Amino acid sequence: KGKCPEDGWDESTIELFLHELAIMDSNNFLGNCGVGEREGRVASGLVARRHYRLIHGIGRSGDISAVQPKAAGSSLLNKLTNSVVLDIIKLAGKCKSDNISCLWGHVMACSYSFLTFLCAGVRTVTNCFVVPMATGMSLTLCFLTLRHKRPKAKYIIWPRIDQKSCFKSMITAGFEPVVIENVLEGDELRTDIGAVEAKIKALGAENILCVHSTTSCFAPRVPDRLEELAVICANYDIPHIVNNAYGVQSSKCMHLIQQGARVGRIDAFVQSLDKNFMVPVGGAIIAGFNESFIQEISKMYPGRASASPSLDVLITLLSLGASGYKQLLKERKEMFSYLSSELKKLADSHNERLLDTPHNPISLAMSLKNLDENNDTAVTQLGSMLFTRQVSGARVVPCGSVQTVNNYTFKGFMSHANDYPCAYLNAASAIGIKKQDVDVFLKRLDKCLKTSRKEAKKEETVNEIRSSNTVTEQLQD
Repeated sequence: KGKCPEDGWDESTIELFLHELAIMDSNNFLGNCGVGEREGRVASGLVARRHYRLIHGIGRSGDISAVQPKAAGSSLLNKLTNSVVLDIIKLAGKCKSDNISCLWGHVMACSYSFLTFLCAGVRTVTNCFVVPMATGMSLTLCFLTLRHKRPKAKYIIWPRIDQKSCFKSMITAGFEPVVIENVLEGDELRTDIGAVEAKIKALGAENILCVHSTTSCFAPRVPDRLEELAVICANYDIPHIVNNAYGVQSSKCMHLIQQGARVGRIDAFVQSLDKNFMVPVGGAIIAGFNESFIQEISKMYPGRASASPSLDVLITLLSLGASGYKQLLKERKEMFSYLSSELKKLADSHNERLLDTPHNPISLAMSLKNLDENNDTAVTQLGSMLFTRQVSGARVVPCGSVQTVNNYTFKGFMSHANDYPCAYLNAASAIGIKKQDVDVFLKRLDKCLKTSRKEAKKEETVNEIRSSNTVTEQLQD
């Protein structure tokens, strides 16, 4: 049926399955005689074993989804991977809660029946395919496909998120990003819907290629208002591409996509393989609600493609099974609650605070106001201290950083706003995180904050002594 098995397979079964696929490729035929320029020849036995002798890759010249006659096994691998991933995308959005009162609150807020919410997910997605490029280049492929549908368009409406690859994906495709600054609501940075619509009216809908929105992001930025954006896109007949980089692991992000497609327009959503399925970097999933449009995107990919990302994610999902993946999603959500409560305690103990960002289901932010007031460089030094103490993934964001990306200057770069009120530190509860990771991180962060405070006091004392000495010298003169 092409669905992810409920229970994971053992490694021996997976390897047997892959070997059976491999012997269907012509390069592994005992009597094969190849006289073409690409015959699946591999010089190194180690390389051949690394790829399970699935050497031909996926697709044919001109269509990444096409079947290769001389590589039936690799072609079947590709078809199965896309089918299993589609099943997981539908599954990943399911949001169940043991807390009935909490669930009922969500149901009332969304104005849905109890039954509908229980089954909520990206259940109406019709097609997807794995592409051997990371999220940024996969977004570029979507934009290039839209170019043929809207040849007059030159602009892409983009609610600001300070992440270079998604910005450069628009530049690489040859379009001009129109940056929509976020609005500050409490601690959160949210989509300025009024500014989006005003810009569409000013530029003219026919001149806009698409709206490029975002779900997963670093706090205090929160997922875009996808439903409102989707309605605007439907009203003005403008395509809508969603950057869902690490949103598959979040039921909230997936629910936003489903709702956007239900009330308005979403043409495609793109997600990273490594961030959502714990495989090596280098692959993404392009999915959507119109099967023909997703096929158009796949046909836009020039030439054959590497099968490595497809092979990695298929092995992973067969190993985990649907139940194993759902368990990882459950653990991630539990760790998010734990990280949030413990980081708040730590922030309070250092006279800082956990920023209130309830609409961000993955990332958290803790203020660094005291560090920033004491020393301009103390914030960036904290980041260095954490990294040298083997804390990876934590981001420190100072105030007032300026960076130019492809001739566009971002003020307050990394903070998603020109002038966010305070410096802060980011930490995320992503899929695969364990309680030990959280505990060790908090312990090391606590030590680093204490060290930073001591160094700040020392520097303050030294400055006072220098100032005093200067005054004394002036009086003696």
